[in-house]
Amino acid sequence: MDYSRRELADRLAAEYAAGTLRGGARRRFESLLTAHPALRSAVRAWQHRLMPLTGVLVLEAPPPAVWQRIQARIGGDVAKAVGWWARLSVWRGLTAAATVATLALGVLLALPEAARPPVVVVLAAADGSASPSSFVAGISADGRALVTRPVTPVALQADRALELWSLPAKGAPKSLGLISADAATVLRKGKVPEDTAALAVSLEPTGGSPTGAPTGPVLFVGKL
Repeated sequence: MDYSRRELADRLAAEYAAGTLRGGARRRFESLLTAHPALRSAVRAWQHRLMPLTGVLVLEAPPPAVWQRIQARIGGDVAKAVGWWARLSVWRGLTAAATVATLALGVLLALPEAARPPVVVVLAAADGSASPSSFVAGISADGRALVTRPVTPVALQADRALELWSLPAKGAPKSLGLISADAATVLRKGKVPEDTAALAVSLEPTGGSPTGAPTGPVLFVGKL
């Protein structure tokens, strides 16, 4: 391969910086860095682009009820509770950071000339339950590209699919296409409607809604 080609170097560097280049491919890429200035330059550029994303996560203190349940479960040992929660928060923070970075990277790859950062939306369980499943969506500043990724995989029957919808403040939902239940999905067809007030994910038959409107239950929803 000609690693001096800008397009190739940029694509490999983007995957490396985001952590999606794995296994033997990642080791081979690292062995090439010392011999290819173009690759090193591309990696530095992507690391510089992704670094600001670490500042989008806001620390949020858990409500008192959470502490009470933790203490009750472990027998009132506050020291153990603090240690357990600290470890959990570290992993949650790392997972969220990786998810946001991957989504933003997808948007940047779809529109490399975008000057503004993407909008990140969290889609939680529509029924208000404390379900561990949720989705994160990244929308480019001009609305021309959208990336979704489940925080945890969603179990589906073989004859079911997930469909993403744009919900305007007024009017009917508009389908944005089918999305993966266990991996990232990049949607580039058309523009996300400017009047989109929220995003929703519904359970539909394989191939999507046959009516142009959600036919199954709405599983996840998130406001812009």
